Amino acid sequence: MWWVRLNKLIKRKKYTIDEVCILAGQIMLESGAETYRVEDTMSRIAKSYGVECVESYVTPTAIVFTVDDDLITNTKMKRINKRGTDLNKIAVVNHLSREISEGKWSLQEAYKKLIEVHRSTFVYSVWLQILAAAIVSGCFVIMFQGKWFDFLPTVVTGGFAYFCFLIIDRIVQVRFFSEFITAAIIGLISHLLVYYGFGMEIDKIIIGSVMPLVPGLLITNAIRDLISGHLVSGLAKGAEALLTAMAIGSGIAIIIGLI
Repeated sequence: MWWVRLNKLIKRKKYTIDEVCILAGQIMLESGAETYRVEDTMSRIAKSYGVECVESYVTPTAIVFTVDDDLITNTKMKRINKRGTDLNKIAVVNHLSREISEGKWSLQEAYKKLIEVHRSTFVYSVWLQILAAAIVSGCFVIMFQGKWFDFLPTVVTGGFAYFCFLIIDRIVQVRFFSEFITAAIIGLISHLLVYYGFGMEIDKIIIGSVMPLVPGLLITNAIRDLISGHLVSGLAKGAEALLTAMAIGSGIAIIIGLI
């Protein structure tokens, strides 16, 4: 089993404070945490292990962390290639950092815990995600004052579109391409449902179906980073959210224009 090999590896290698801090920051940043939260967690962990002089600089694509003690100054950088949304991992790392501050875990034990969190898969199954996206799509139709007759068509459209999004995002490793194709699929299915009499208001069906794709977390984090003074990270996340929204809008616009 992988955890048995992991235990043997940890016993052989002694991990340093900066490796533990960078791994914690990497997990949080890849899971969608705000920049200031990542920097605060890394600094808190380092100070819990007796290092007072630490500096961290975090952007959506990289982590730079410096440990400065009386003997040596060590700087490391970690490149972040993928980013997603996993609030459960953020909560686990936050809880672990508080336990480290209380002196509950040694350096090696903390690294082992972080590796387990980093290797863990998404807490929800794919089909549960699709079901949630379908129900959310239908509820948004009602929230935007749509008719109940469009509820079921939107549930079907939203669920199938999110299923396509997961497949395309896994096969094609190109940013914003999966959102663009999924939005085009939503526009096509919505038009067909209304055309054959299974829906009434195509605009409400489209709006409800695209809501699971809307980068709400990115927009929120961008605003919070800007308020906290992290201008580079805030602008970068804002640009990413804007490009995602443009990809969704372009996919819908192309289908509507061709029909």
